[in-house]
Amino acid sequence: MALDPATIHRIAKLARIRIEDWQAAQLEQELNGILGWIEQLNEVDVEGVEPLTGGAQMAMKMRDDVVTDGNIRDLVLANAPEREGVFYAVPKVVE
Repeated sequence: MALDPATIHRIAKLARIRIEDWQAAQLEQELNGILGWIEQLNEVDVEGVEPLTGGAQMAMKMRDDVVTDGNIRDLVLANAPEREGVFYAVPKVVE
């Protein structure tokens, strides 16, 4: 299926997008390319493949919920412009 300039202008009007004639020619090329890819996808044999409606059917990989501090406090605090002990020092913003 190939789109013609009249169809491109109609699509733009339905989408409430103002396009110039030179833009319509560019959009025609791009949309025809996309439709070409869709036609290629339609050629794929999917016989016997169950449709996947989302990630809900997948089992989530779980890991132990363990609290760690990363053991890199000194590296993180090295980025602080000012610090008080093991904390960032920031200016007071609320009176």
